[in-house]
Amino acid sequence: MSTSARPTGFTLIELIVVIALLAVLAAVVAPNLLGKASDANRKSASIQLEKIANTVELYRLETGRYPETLMDLAEQPPGLDRWKGPYVRKPSQIKDPWGNELVIRRPGTHGPFDLISYGGDGQPGGEGDDADINSWE
Repeated sequence: MSTSARPTGFTLIELIVVIALLAVLAAVVAPNLLGKASDANRKSASIQLEKIANTVELYRLETGRYPETLMDLAEQPPGLDRWKGPYVRKPSQIKDPWGNELVIRRPGTHGPFDLISYGGDGQPGGEGDDADINSWE
């Protein structure tokens, strides 16, 4: 008895069909996912501003003053003996989801301090992903 061995694996045509289907699927799904990522970054920045605002208030309660910069939350400023920090575990917590430094303005226009994320472009103003996100809104 002779047994014929048939090679196993995929043919070139089968591989091309699968790759084409994956490309079509990616073209349909990717724009939807990218739009969701943009919304998620903006919501994350808003939540982060709220959290940092609470941290700034804790800093004021413990030190008797507001921080000069947000880096004061991570590292003790010179000459400030009442500092009980760090108030943030790592300096990256004072950056927005796009990797830009959050901005504290004191005195603020909307309270004792204002916190701002300048959005995706890291510059004041802008629209869409680049629009500012503020702690008072």
